[in-house]
Amino acid sequence: MKTIKKAALALCVQTALFGQVAVAQENKAAQKHERELEQITVTAQKRTQSIQEVPISIATLSGEQFESMFAGGEDIMALAVRVPGLYAESSNGRVAPRFYIRGLGNTDFDLAASQPVSIVMDDIVKENVILKSFPLFDIAQVEVIRGPQGTLFGRNTTAGIVKFDSVKPRDDFDAYVKLGVGNLGTMNLEAAVGGSLADNLAGRFSVLSQDRDDWIDNAYTGQADAMGGFDEKAWRGQLLFTPTDDISALLSVHGRELNATSSMFRANIFTKGSNDLNANFDRDLVYYDGDIDGNGADNNPQEYENYGFSLKLEFDLGDMSLTSITAHEQAEGYSLGDIDGGVTLSEPADINGDGTTETTYPGFIAFSAVTQDKLDDLVQYTQEIRLASQTNDPLSWQVGAFYYDSSFNVTSIDGFYGATTVYHENTTWAVFGQTSYEINDRLNVTGGLRYTKDDKTLVVGQQNVNGFALVIGAASIQDYDDINVDDGQLSWELSANYKVNSDTSVFTRLANGFRAQTIQGRDVAFEGAPSVADAETINSFEVGFKSDLLNDTLRLNAAMFYYQIDDIQFSAIGGAANNTALINADKGVGYGFEIDAQYLASDYLTLTAGYSYNNTEIKDDSLSVLPCGASAEFGPNCTVLDPSLPGNRVSIDGNPFPQAPETIFTFTARYAVPMGDDGEFFAFTDWAFQGETSLFLYDSVEFKTDNNMEGGLRIGYENYQHNYTIALFGRNITDEENVKGAIDFNNLTGIVNQPRIFGIEGKISFF
Repeated sequence: MKTIKKAALALCVQTALFGQVAVAQENKAAQKHERELEQITVTAQKRTQSIQEVPISIATLSGEQFESMFAGGEDIMALAVRVPGLYAESSNGRVAPRFYIRGLGNTDFDLAASQPVSIVMDDIVKENVILKSFPLFDIAQVEVIRGPQGTLFGRNTTAGIVKFDSVKPRDDFDAYVKLGVGNLGTMNLEAAVGGSLADNLAGRFSVLSQDRDDWIDNAYTGQADAMGGFDEKAWRGQLLFTPTDDISALLSVHGRELNATSSMFRANIFTKGSNDLNANFDRDLVYYDGDIDGNGADNNPQEYENYGFSLKLEFDLGDMSLTSITAHEQAEGYSLGDIDGGVTLSEPADINGDGTTETTYPGFIAFSAVTQDKLDDLVQYTQEIRLASQTNDPLSWQVGAFYYDSSFNVTSIDGFYGATTVYHENTTWAVFGQTSYEINDRLNVTGGLRYTKDDKTLVVGQQNVNGFALVIGAASIQDYDDINVDDGQLSWELSANYKVNSDTSVFTRLANGFRAQTIQGRDVAFEGAPSVADAETINSFEVGFKSDLLNDTLRLNAAMFYYQIDDIQFSAIGGAANNTALINADKGVGYGFEIDAQYLASDYLTLTAGYSYNNTEIKDDSLSVLPCGASAEFGPNCTVLDPSLPGNRVSIDGNPFPQAPETIFTFTARYAVPMGDDGEFFAFTDWAFQGETSLFLYDSVEFKTDNNMEGGLRIGYENYQHNYTIALFGRNITDEENVKGAIDFNNLTGIVNQPRIFGIEGKISFF
């Protein structure tokens, strides 16, 4: 057990983090006990609206609920299972998260992977998987927008959007500092300062520093505390210039540097025939011999840099407004992984020190596998122009155009085959329009169209094939033609919102969208051919209601949905070579529902709860894959439940989508006890439960999880008069050992969640 670092604790007030205007202390104390839910506004339709009036299933995160999730230095994947219908996972450490909404996502671990869940930060789409992992700090609100969003946000939003909005500059001065320290050498520092800099000019600067010591031993090399830590630094600077009441210009620049351990692959932590963790699993210890450069075990290092800027111009033209958003992103870095998760030796050795000899450990590992994926010269440029009405007329509208250009190269290095570099280019342009009409005081209808043209190119570049692999005939210099694919599609939506009364509305929505065609080049590094997946098209239908009940103390929102995806894209990952080939299934269908509830039970007790049910199914009776470690010559090394086909392949027709939790349940509770007239003691707890989830396309006993859960706790004191908070916190307080992913090609390797983190934090705010 490592000792908790001693550090000076800063103090806090929640309103500084979320950019809300400060009020007089005596009013703030009184407001704490007004039993009425806060009105939430969202920008899911690219204009500010009440969440209760938008005909889309949306959940938001902000305030203490959001703040508590990241108390222990968590990354963006802490959002997983914290909103009904939302899931996230990664096999690339703190980068390259894979998001899923309503069961729809993509398990592809390549750095060029496309996702059906779009990540939008401050109006900028983060298309590459590395850009999606930018750290979260000084955030005003998170919107989880469920269902296809192809009209206003474009292709690759077939599942939905996770939208982040940071706190923006304003003329009034405000600042905060938050510091938390915890076990395993965890330290989390966040700060921001903003206010007027000159006439018509306001600014804001925010920083984040997250650190954790290495805490996992490499028992093979004898290194204590060899890996598991991270050092992440990020910052954001913003300038808001308003030369007149009709013109504003917001310039934002940001950066991020990460030095960390990538995912921890743990060999043979399942026993064949069971998905329970066995005796090979030790959270604090692994046996790694992975070696790319001949200098010994590499211990899964990871380094990335990302910098960017955006310029948002807004012009008030009277009855309409003009918005222009220009953005540029660049990134580079690498991750290395001992993928087999253990040790393979050419000569037997006494690894355990007990007099017995082994050639592999822990358990049988068919061959050593260590790979490095390196991203170079990622450049993303986006430009959006939007014209929108701003009158009180029953008819409102917006039209616009969008341009996207991205290029980067990925070098995959394998300890046996060598290295191969592939070059990716992607250009997209689109035009779109949406209009809403208030038929009467109760009924509003909305319709939208978007035409998108998407073009992708893959070029196979330099190949540095391992000489030994060449000599024995296991590898060769290959020559591939350039691959170019393009497609143009029309997306649309039609929705209606009906106000039953002042407290309740019902809505229905039909939406169509598509995920653009995809090229996968990673298999070239392993003597495989590139693969291409055609575009997938989704048609979605949902109905729901939104209500504020019991004198605005209970908010209850719910939606039911059904969708069908034609030519749905999947990644066939695994087999004996751990290939990542893209495939299209004939159809994929999903249906279910989600419920979001918030209740002010008393002046001092606030409860929230959410539940989602997702049933997904692959429909293609001709589609088959090679399961865990299987090839044409060798059968699988796990217990496959699917029908067997010739060549050791299995049918996946009727299976659920991979990494699609069937159920998600969330719960939070906050109880406060007044302490004098200017403060309170509080306790906040949050819990998330994840139901049955298949990790791969095929169905097997070992690679399926169920009943995963994690809980958090925060206990502290908040002072209104002096604007500070001090609290004890804990994440994964019951120290659950939950399987989050797996590597299935040469042994029963798994990836598990983070351990229990606990500590103390404080925050102070200035106005």
